[in-house]
Amino acid sequence: MPLQLPPLPYDYDALEPTIDAETMKLHHDKHHQAYVDNANKALEGTEWADRPVEQILVELDLLPDDKQAAVRNNAGGHANHSLFWEIMGPNGGGEPSGKLADAINDTFDSLDELKTLMNDTGVKRFGSGWSWLVWDGTGLAVYSTANQDSPILKSYDDAPLLGIDVWEHAYYLTYQNRRPDYLSAWWNVVNWEAVGARFEAAR
Repeated sequence: MPLQLPPLPYDYDALEPTIDAETMKLHHDKHHQAYVDNANKALEGTEWADRPVEQILVELDLLPDDKQAAVRNNAGGHANHSLFWEIMGPNGGGEPSGKLADAINDTFDSLDELKTLMNDTGVKRFGSGWSWLVWDGTGLAVYSTANQDSPILKSYDDAPLLGIDVWEHAYYLTYQNRRPDYLSAWWNVVNWEAVGARFEAAR
């Protein structure tokens, strides 16, 4: 089956005032849909056309050379956004619990330190990209990627747990050029239960 746009798991206005309804509608229905459509177009006629996006990204270097850039950008955008909708929620914020909380405290000393590091990483990403919390096979790590590069790519080979979209289309209607304000506010909608489930699966 070709890649498909997952339904948004809450109403467009469910994350207000942190993320406005118009941004959510444009982001999900237009931007994410475009990544899906363009990825399917690039994959059409190849043996990867009906494979899961994770397998497509891991095997990117096996695709024909003339398709790799389009697939990297668009299948990556599909994977990143599918995760993004999942790790946010209308009853978000607060703090993680259980083993995820322990791992955050062990690695970063505190949740506040993790937030500061991820926000700083996102602010310093020149142009468009993402700020990530990943499981790298041995522990937690934070870094950013450019454009729609995914941690799933073989060049990273990490399991993404939490990603903050710092493309302007993710925040510009409310925050304009104030990316630091968006990053600080974003933690009000993080779904720690979903992040924790990803952590357990990755381990």
